[in-house]
Amino acid sequence: MSEETGQEQSRSRLGLLFTGVLGGSLFALYAGAAPFITPALRKICLPFVPATSAQVDNVLRVLRARSGTLVDLGSGDGRIVIAAAKRGFKASGVELNPWLVWYSRYKAWREGVHRATSFYISDLWKVSFAQYSNVVIFGVPQMMDQLELKLASELPTTAKVVACRFPFPTWVPEHTAGEGIDTVWVYDAKTFKSHLQCGLARKTTAVDEDTPQSHS
Repeated sequence: MSEETGQEQSRSRLGLLFTGVLGGSLFALYAGAAPFITPALRKICLPFVPATSAQVDNVLRVLRARSGTLVDLGSGDGRIVIAAAKRGFKASGVELNPWLVWYSRYKAWREGVHRATSFYISDLWKVSFAQYSNVVIFGVPQMMDQLELKLASELPTTAKVVACRFPFPTWVPEHTAGEGIDTVWVYDAKTFKSHLQCGLARKTTAVDEDTPQSHS
C-alpha cells in the first residue's frame, strides 16, 4: 500500500470520527434543550425567567396575612413554591417542563420542605384551581385575558391572586407592591368573580331582549 493511499485512509477515518462526535454532540444538545424549547412552541407559553429576589419578597409580603394552599402557575425552578412553604403554606407548582419540575423537587428536598410542597408536570390550562386559596402567576400578556376567565370560574370567593411582571387586563387590583419589573398586583376573587357574574347576567339579558317573542 502506497504512502498516499495510507494518508487518504487515515483522513477518511478521522473524518468519520469527527462526524460521529459532532453528530453525538448535536443529539445530546437537542436532547437537553428540547424540554426547554418545546413549551415555547406552544401558542401561549410561559418562558422560564427566574424570579428575582425582590419579586419573591414582594409576593410573600402581600400574602403575609394569608395561609392555606398556594399554587404557582409556571413554577420554573420552584423558588416561589419553596419560599411559600417556608412561610407555612401548603404550596404547589404547575410546570410544563419536566426538567424544571425534577429540579424543583430536588431543591425542596434539599431545603427541607418537600413534605409541604408538590410539583406537577402539567399544562396549566388543563388543571382545575378550585382547591387553592392563593394563586401566583408570572404570566405573559397574551394569556392574561384567558386566564382571567379560567380563574374567575374556578377559584373560591376567598381566594387571592398575585400577578407578577404583568397585571390582568380587566381586573382591578386591591393593592400593589414593588416597582418596575418587580411589581406585583393583588386581586380579590370575591371582586372579580362578582364582575364575571354581572357580565354574564348582562349578556343573558341582552340575548333575551334580542330573541323574538312568539305570539299565539
